[in-house]
Amino acid sequence: MRKGGKRKSTSQKQETEVKASSSSQENQKENHKLASQAKRAKTSKPQPQLEYFEDKRNLEDLWKAAFPVGTEWDQLDSVYQFNWNFSNLEEAFEEGGRLYGKKVYLFGCTEPQLVPYKGENKVICIPVVVAVVSPFPPSDKIGINSVQREAEEIVPMKQMKMDWVPYIPLENRDSQVDRLQSQMFILSCTQRSSFCRVALKQMKIDRLKKYEYCLPYFYQPLKEDELEQSTEVQIIFPAAQKPVFCEFDWELDELDEFTDQLIEADELDKDKKDAFKEFVKERVREAKKANRQAREARKKALEEMSEETKAAFENMRFYKFYPIPTPDTPDVSNVKAPFINRYYGKAHEVL
Repeated sequence: MRKGGKRKSTSQKQETEVKASSSSQENQKENHKLASQAKRAKTSKPQPQLEYFEDKRNLEDLWKAAFPVGTEWDQLDSVYQFNWNFSNLEEAFEEGGRLYGKKVYLFGCTEPQLVPYKGENKVICIPVVVAVVSPFPPSDKIGINSVQREAEEIVPMKQMKMDWVPYIPLENRDSQVDRLQSQMFILSCTQRSSFCRVALKQMKIDRLKKYEYCLPYFYQPLKEDELEQSTEVQIIFPAAQKPVFCEFDWELDELDEFTDQLIEADELDKDKKDAFKEFVKERVREAKKANRQAREARKKALEEMSEETKAAFENMRFYKFYPIPTPDTPDVSNVKAPFINRYYGKAHEVL
């Protein structure tokens, strides 16, 4: 009996030890599991918050792509200091819009105007986009003119590194450009991309100023140019003290009397009277010759023009787009004007 009791006692003891060992192993596993979870929780990186960006509109950069012809280079930064909204231009190309399905040529320009902004009036360089509806480019030339220049120049666009190039909407920019039949063309300037501060310093002043005096050129052969009928000439007479700036009308002004008035007003030295008169006569001869050549050129162009081309000129339309008001940009609603430039005249519609 004692032996049996002893074996039973020993067996119970072993069973107890096994249970204790098993329990200890389970505790270790649980502790290891908790430690692993704690370690993972400690070492796991925080998940980044998702950022949402508005989808870009298909023609959002169209106004920037159209080169702002005639803008002074040191003013370009000020043009882009605001996020101007030209959604009115973009909507014009949508179904039902004025430019939908039409062949359009666009160029940019700027108009410095005094407008209200943040409670005060400021002179702002306002970007404007002109859209020309035409089956062919309105011109391949650029006019260069200013009151400081003695004579107007009409030069090929390529001489000023400008040309009409296709505008590719954002949704098509992954496509091959040569396979696209674009209906939108912008006046582009390759010189623009190379204009850094260093390049500006190295460029000759006269060349630099030519860009600032550029105007998109347009010649309407079906309409007699007002300039051809003008009898006025711009006079810039060089003098030691200061140049003489004036306008002389060869039909309304008498040269001797006109010259004497300038002398009396201390605008012209008396000893320069004869030289000034000869200078004016030469400018008048040049202007009359230019008018005569222009009339002859128009007459010849009309004689050689096809009926299809005449119809294209008759149906050509100009649209002038200003940026629409937004909380972050100046309101330009009160300074909109139809006048484009001296070659294009007035727009058919201002938007």
